[in-house]
Amino acid sequence: MKKTVMASWGDQSAKIRCVKSGEVGEGIIDASTFETLELDELFDTVNYATTTFGQAVLYRSLVQPEESFSAVIDKQGAVTEIQDNDALKEKITNTVDQVKKHEDRLLQLLYGQFSGPFGSNNEDNVVDGYGYMPYRIGTRTVLQLVENINQMPAVDNAYLKHLFETIKSFSQTRQYGLMKGPVYVREHSIQSKYERSGSFMPAMIFKPTLLKPLFIALLFIVIWLLDQFNPLSASDAAFSLSFDPSFFVMFLPLALLYIPVIGSFDRDHCIYPLRDEFRGSENVQNTLDALGQLDELLSFIKLKENYPSAMVMPKVVDKKHYEVNLTQAVNPILGKTIKNYVGNDFSLQKDRLAFITGPNSGGKTAFCKTLTQIQLLSQIGCFVPAAEATLTITDRIYYQVPVISHLDDGEGRFGTELKRTKNIFLSSTAKSLVVLDELSEGTTFEERIETGRNIMEGFLKKGNGTILITHNHQLVDDFFQRSIGLPCQVEFKNEQPSFRLIAGISRNSHADRVAKKVGFSKSDIENYLKKDGNL
Repeated sequence: MKKTVMASWGDQSAKIRCVKSGEVGEGIIDASTFETLELDELFDTVNYATTTFGQAVLYRSLVQPEESFSAVIDKQGAVTEIQDNDALKEKITNTVDQVKKHEDRLLQLLYGQFSGPFGSNNEDNVVDGYGYMPYRIGTRTVLQLVENINQMPAVDNAYLKHLFETIKSFSQTRQYGLMKGPVYVREHSIQSKYERSGSFMPAMIFKPTLLKPLFIALLFIVIWLLDQFNPLSASDAAFSLSFDPSFFVMFLPLALLYIPVIGSFDRDHCIYPLRDEFRGSENVQNTLDALGQLDELLSFIKLKENYPSAMVMPKVVDKKHYEVNLTQAVNPILGKTIKNYVGNDFSLQKDRLAFITGPNSGGKTAFCKTLTQIQLLSQIGCFVPAAEATLTITDRIYYQVPVISHLDDGEGRFGTELKRTKNIFLSSTAKSLVVLDELSEGTTFEERIETGRNIMEGFLKKGNGTILITHNHQLVDDFFQRSIGLPCQVEFKNEQPSFRLIAGISRNSHADRVAKKVGFSKSDIENYLKKDGNL
């Protein structure tokens, strides 16, 4: 079960990017794949959530996507029901917007440190004052959230029902009673109204304000009594409070002490203990997590409404092996900013293996990232940029790229890459999606052919979906001659990339074209040497 975002934050400040990927075999996305797929940039692209809780939930979804087929179906259904029901969409939007309006105060209550009237808020999480305003507004925001959800219309989707029930059930908790008040404070305990019922033990009622009428009245009585029994002037003691300046001599020092004494007491003995209970409560955490999940669903709808090209809700199918079928698929990140981005069709079903060849800068890597990012968005219940999309739910998504070995690896480049490939192979299953960007770098051509053949045949026997990006057309020819795998290539016209993926095997490298493009061709090198006087 996923940790709530508040559980991920712990006692620290709220952070949107609060979840990290693990090692190979830990979750669907490992740390190296996360970095290769540029998932921080993908998050920035799809993030239309408005609250901190919503954004943190969305980020968590990308790092820890759903693995259950039924969970993805339910989440997709929730997005669709909100999208198709204008009244429901408006009510959820208004609810999220109300929380957003006062969310800063709620987060101050949960994570702030209150410095008093003379402190400084230059440090992280340090807030001026004693915490009365964050407490009042923060608790009121949560109470209003529950009230709004109680007024929601009935829904059919199981995912939405669960979120609504999670928030509604908060009204039956101790923390709800404390937020609603009154709060009773005793020497070693804090009680809600319901817990206090029937108890005759003396307790102080906590009011989140410096203005304490009863305490102020008692203060005046004490001053009056002191003045009656110890008059500081010769005037009539009965009228000393009204006319004698000795009253002000006694009152002003006490008034100056009143604010820090009362404020510090309330902060240290009431607000901080209540804050710690709210922050550590699973009831509070689940309620605000459910709010974040509602915000995430709205974010998906806003993404579709604002994306420059067509987006569809992908059709997910339950199969034993990984399969995918895309029509006019667009890269989620690049398609948002590049006008007329070239979409591509791709289908991997019974073939299991796909080989993508072609010259550099032709779009091989861009397409593979398109596929894997669309797969990831599908598994969080989001729309994807494509005309049509049908795919299975993966248990692992791996993307291996060439790496530079470190001094302490002890294996060199070839061994370092091979160890990662081995780990991916051992932890993948028939439902996994594996993308390998080149294989067996750092060794001879003959060994690359043999090692590449062994690895790809191993993945073929595992039955998962494996895609190899390679310049090694001889390796692809070997499989093609045996009618194994799907050979694809990036198209070039007049030595310029069209960025389309077509059938076939490319036997061109266009290395000189790329060298000229970056200014490091043979002629460029000779010009540099001439300028330096070396020729």
